[in-house]
Amino acid sequence: MSGEDVARCIQCGKCAGGCPVSLEMDWQPNQVLRFIQVNDPSTVLRSATLWLCASCRICSVRCPEEIDIARIMDTLRKLAIESGHAGEAKVVKFDQLFLDSIQKKGRIHELMLILRYNLAVREPLKDAHLGPQMLSRGKLGLFGHKIQELANIRGIFQRSKRFVNR
Repeated sequence: MSGEDVARCIQCGKCAGGCPVSLEMDWQPNQVLRFIQVNDPSTVLRSATLWLCASCRICSVRCPEEIDIARIMDTLRKLAIESGHAGEAKVVKFDQLFLDSIQKKGRIHELMLILRYNLAVREPLKDAHLGPQMLSRGKLGLFGHKIQELANIRGIFQRSKRFVNR
C-alpha cells in the first residue's frame, strides 16, 4: 500500500542507528521491515513501534536502498487502525487529533491539540499549570495559523482517505 519495496531491505540497521526514538521501540525499524518480509502482519500491526515513530524521516534518508521507511510506518499505522490492532488508545487518539489539526489548518495548533487531547482522555487540567508559563515565553499561540496552500493539504487528505477508515 505504501508503494515501497521492502524486499530491498538488506537489514543494515542504518535506519535504527539514526532513529531518535529507537530505544523506546519494541522493534527497530529494520526489524519491522523484516517482519513484513517474512509475512508476519500480526507482529507488525501490534507493535508499539508504529505509534512511537516520530515520522522524522531520518530512517528514510539513511537507507542505502532508498526505502521510504517513514512512509511504510505511516501506512502500517493506517492498517493497524483498519484492522483493529491499533496500539494504546491514548496514542491512537493523539495521532487522530494531530492529523485533524493538520487537515483543518495545514499545520499544528499546539494549544488546541493539547486541549483537545486532554479532553479526549478525560484529563482536562493535566497540563494547565504549563499554559501560563509557555504563553508568557511565546511558546504557545492563542490562535492557530493557516497556511496559504490549505487546499493542497486538504487534497492530500482526500486522496489518502482510501487508506483510512475513521
